[in-house]
Amino acid sequence: MITLGVFFGGMSVEHEISVISALQTIHAFPEFKYNIVPIYISKEGEWYTGPGLTVVSNYRNLPKLLSWCEKVYMTPTRGDFNLYRYKSNMFKSKVVTKIDVAFPILHGSYGEDGSLQGFFEMIGIPYVGSNLRASNIAMDKIATKYMCQSCGIPCVDYMWTTDKEWFENHDEMKAKAEKIGYPLIVKPATLGSSVGISKAANEKELEAAVDLAAKFTDKIIIERMVQNLQEINCSVYGSYHDCKASVLEEPIRSGDILSYKDKYMGSSSTKGGAKGGMKFGAKGGKMAGAKGGSGSMSDSQRKCPADLPEDVTKNIQSLAIKTFKEMNASGIIRIDFMRNKETGEVYVNEINAIPGSLSFYLWEATGKKFVDVLDDVINVAIKENAEKQKLKHSFDQNIFAMGGGAGFKMGGAKR
Repeated sequence: MITLGVFFGGMSVEHEISVISALQTIHAFPEFKYNIVPIYISKEGEWYTGPGLTVVSNYRNLPKLLSWCEKVYMTPTRGDFNLYRYKSNMFKSKVVTKIDVAFPILHGSYGEDGSLQGFFEMIGIPYVGSNLRASNIAMDKIATKYMCQSCGIPCVDYMWTTDKEWFENHDEMKAKAEKIGYPLIVKPATLGSSVGISKAANEKELEAAVDLAAKFTDKIIIERMVQNLQEINCSVYGSYHDCKASVLEEPIRSGDILSYKDKYMGSSSTKGGAKGGMKFGAKGGKMAGAKGGSGSMSDSQRKCPADLPEDVTKNIQSLAIKTFKEMNASGIIRIDFMRNKETGEVYVNEINAIPGSLSFYLWEATGKKFVDVLDDVINVAIKENAEKQKLKHSFDQNIFAMGGGAGFKMGGAKR
C-alpha cells in the first residue's frame, strides 16, 4: 500500500482554504487503497501530524487540536523520505513513518509557489503536481502574463510595478496605468483567492486599490478590466504528453469581480455542481451534500457546465490544454478565463497550480470520478519521478584532480 503524505495549511492568507481542500481530498480516497498521512503546516511554519487533523470541526479550537498532534519534520537529505518526530524518547521510534508520495495541497505562498516543490525535488521524493518552475509561473501573475504573451495565448493589457516604485515614481507609474484606460483591476501579483483585488474606475480608486494590494505584496499588477465580463474556469489534469480538459464552469459573482466571499461563503450552486457543501468523513470517495456548507468552492454560485456555444467551449478547452503544456504543468490545475460576452474575445486570466478543492466538482461534472483523477495524478507523480532519476545530475570530471583549479586565486589572501 502506498503511503501518501498530504501536506496542507501553510504560511499563507489562503491557509484555511487549503485545510478545506485537503480534507475534502483525503476523504475522497478509499481507506483500503492508500495509507494517508496528514501533515498540517501551521501559519508559523511548524509541521504536525495526527488523525485529529482529518476532522474539520477540530479546527474550531486549533490550540487544542495541535496538543493532540505530533510535531514532525523531514530532513533535506536526498533519498530520506522519513517523517521524523520533533521529540522522541526510548519508547518511541524517531521515525513516524516513511512517505512514498508527497501530495501538496497548499494554496498561495510557501506551498503553491514552488517553495515546497523545491524541497521535494531536492530530496528526490515523488510528488503530485507541477514542478517548481511551473508552480512559480502560475503563482506569479506577471510571469503568467509573460508566458502567455510569448506563446500566443491571449491576455489583457497590463502593467506591473513594485510598491516602492509606485510611491517613488508615482506620476510616471500612474500615467502608465491610466494609459491602459479605466476601469482597471489592481491585484497583488503573487496571491490568490481574490485577496487584495479591487476595481479602479478613476484616479482616486486607483490610489486606494494600489494601497490595498501593497499591504499583501511588493509586486502589483494593474490590468484592463474586460467589459461585459463573463468569467469561465476550466481544469486540466495529467502530464505534458497526456492531459485532459474538464467541462467549463461560470462562477457567479455578486459584484464587478469575483470576491473571496463569492468563492468561499456562497450558499449553493445555480446549475449543476455540488449543492450545499461537502460532507467530511465520507467513505469510499463519496462527496455528499451537508447542511451548513464547508466553505469551499463547491459552495459558491456557479453554472456548471457553463452555458456557452459548443465552438466557444472547445476553443477555451483548447486554450486550457495549450496553457497547461506551455507551462509544463503536471497534476491538476485550473485556468481562469475572462470573456467579453459581446465581442466573444477570450483571455487567460490566472492559473491555479493547486486549485481549491482540486476542482473535483469540474471533474465529476465531466463524468470522471474524483477518486479516479486522484489515482491518475499519483501515478503521474511516480512515473515522472522515475524518469527524473534516470537523468544525470553531475558531470564525471574532477577538475581539481586534473589541476584545473590550480590557477584560481581566493581573494588574494596569502597563507
